[in-house]
Amino acid sequence: MSLKFRLNLLITLLSIAFILVVGSILVRDTRDSIRERVEAASRVTVQLLDTVIVSSALNPEYGPTHKVLENFLQSLGYVRSSHIVLKDMRNDVIYESPESTYKNNIEPPDWFVNLVEPKAETVERKIRYGTLIVTSSAAGSIREAWSGFRQLMWVGLGFFVLLNVLVYALLRHSLRPIGHILKSINKIEKGDLNTRLPAFKLPEFDRIGHSLNRMAESLSAERQLEENRQLTQIIQSHIEDERRSLARELHDELGQYVTAIKTFAVAIVNKTKEKSPDIASNAQTIVGAANQIYDGMHDIIRKLRPGALDNLGLSETLRDAINHLQKQHPAIMFTLNLQGELDLLGETMNINIYRIVQEAINNALKHAKASKIEVTLNHHQVNHSLYLSIMDNGVGMNIDHVDQSQHFGLLGIRERVQGFHGSFNVVSETKVGTVIEITIPTV
Repeated sequence: MSLKFRLNLLITLLSIAFILVVGSILVRDTRDSIRERVEAASRVTVQLLDTVIVSSALNPEYGPTHKVLENFLQSLGYVRSSHIVLKDMRNDVIYESPESTYKNNIEPPDWFVNLVEPKAETVERKIRYGTLIVTSSAAGSIREAWSGFRQLMWVGLGFFVLLNVLVYALLRHSLRPIGHILKSINKIEKGDLNTRLPAFKLPEFDRIGHSLNRMAESLSAERQLEENRQLTQIIQSHIEDERRSLARELHDELGQYVTAIKTFAVAIVNKTKEKSPDIASNAQTIVGAANQIYDGMHDIIRKLRPGALDNLGLSETLRDAINHLQKQHPAIMFTLNLQGELDLLGETMNINIYRIVQEAINNALKHAKASKIEVTLNHHQVNHSLYLSIMDNGVGMNIDHVDQSQHFGLLGIRERVQGFHGSFNVVSETKVGTVIEITIPTV
């Protein structure tokens, strides 16, 4: 059942209820009016006839009372709201007043007569040589009342029809925007986020249209953002594959060459250290350089792709990374807190968590001037979430004056976290330190 039909039905029912209430009031007033009119007319008629009876009794020369009354009634004719019957001593009708001819062509329906007709009252007077019977009659008043009531009914019916036609036309015109709104909602539901609603004249529909347009814009932006996140994940995945491949190439190819150079140089040192010390010294320099190249290559490989991540899991990889950093920066105290099952998170989650920790620590080493860096990683299996925090006691920063979109380290961390539909928050205070808080759902 459409809204337009419901509203039109509601208006119709209210109109019918109003007409019924007004009709009942009119019927009640009409019934009271007819009753009072008939009662008043009957009293006047009885008083008049009583006067004639008394006058006849006081003046016997006028003749018998029933004859006087008969003559009087014949001259009187129709008496409104009263039916008069005069009978002789044998109970034969001498005189009966004629019926009213007022609006005689109108025939009120029985239901109206039953609603407004008052109870008939009869007054009987015993006179000499006869009986006078006066009965109240509301027939003329009822026909008169029905004539006006019928006209009012036709006016009310016309008004009722006109009102419903106008209401239907008004609702059809006013609710026309609903069709456009529903079509737009269906298009948005089917994925067409470019749908926009025009401005409407009614302020309520106009606000709905603006809200729906803003919602479509937000959904479009959210879809674009989700597509960008998916693209970022694909790019990061390809980058990790390239890093893995490059690390493997460095380890297999360059490592073999460096090892060969070192082997040859050691052999030269062994053969020439007695006969040609100069050559042995140069060869030893080559051995040292080969060792430096080998160590530097392993640092690069560790940064490109930590081998422990594929072989030992996330926990051991983080421990190895923290131990290596501790050796490189002995002045800084590194702390690693691991809780929960962390080795069953999957390769994608593992490498992203590792990169986040790596990037956050690099930022702290470059900018924080910290003496303490603490990493906490906790897998809440009950809440199915992974909590990660990287805290330092460095110089801190004023977050309100920092444009995080221009800090590519924070931006990269945020993108990785949002790619897993997680939450990312940075809390920092000048001269106190910085805390990066990350929560990622694991379901």
